[in-house]
Amino acid sequence: MRKIGLTLGVLLFAASCKTNPFTGKSTLNFTPNSSLFPTAFQQYDTFLQENQVIAGTANAEMVKKVGQRIARAAERWLNANGYEGYLKDYQWEYNLVQDDQVNAWCMPGGKIVVYTGLLPVAQTETGLAVVMGHEVAHALADHGAQRMSAGTLQQIGAVGVSVATGGQSAMVQNAVAQAYGLGTQVGMMLPFSRKHETEADAIGIQIMAIAGYDPGEAPKLWQRMKAKSGGQAPPELLSTHPSSDSRIKNLTQLVPTARVEAKKFGVTSFQ
Repeated sequence: MRKIGLTLGVLLFAASCKTNPFTGKSTLNFTPNSSLFPTAFQQYDTFLQENQVIAGTANAEMVKKVGQRIARAAERWLNANGYEGYLKDYQWEYNLVQDDQVNAWCMPGGKIVVYTGLLPVAQTETGLAVVMGHEVAHALADHGAQRMSAGTLQQIGAVGVSVATGGQSAMVQNAVAQAYGLGTQVGMMLPFSRKHETEADAIGIQIMAIAGYDPGEAPKLWQRMKAKSGGQAPPELLSTHPSSDSRIKNLTQLVPTARVEAKKFGVTSFQ
């Protein structure tokens, strides 16, 4: 137990050493880009080989255009706020993939996929920018690395629980292990994920505005997302994402701030 505690302490100390440039706060992150990015890039390439990539169409070109504008806006913000070189290891890539899922994602390091099923809900280039800004924000804020770090701590805790209950009956060990698993999932991992989603919304709406896209489209996009799902969703407490209503309310409040931030970069009108 002493060794486990020492290891956990070392990891927690390391976690406090990386700062989120958008919030200024220390983050739970002890997974360096040098080890995370190559793995992410390899997984991305494998995904593209195993799925139907759409190329040469107007929609495919729109995905690339939006992605490039979002990436440039992120770099402008980072450079203006003292984070020159922050993106030096990122390798931006934007692909449209044939899939009916209403989804998009960005791997650590800037590898992005948009599914064709998202486009009817996005409706416009600006709607697409809402989603891509959000996904890029996950990569910029190192959310993937933070989730891996949190998972590692959860596993270390599980080992500690196993050692602590080693002298108990199998029934007691199983009960304690299940309680630990449920408790850490509901009390730590799910709130951690929801926090990331809310943070990515806040970063994404700001970046899309700097890229020249109207941030007022963000809450409208989530109203369409809610309508698409029919309002069916698990309770927020048991979900990895905030509810659609929470996101719509939060994004609506963020619209004026995003517009003000964009004006600092010379953006006086929005698409």
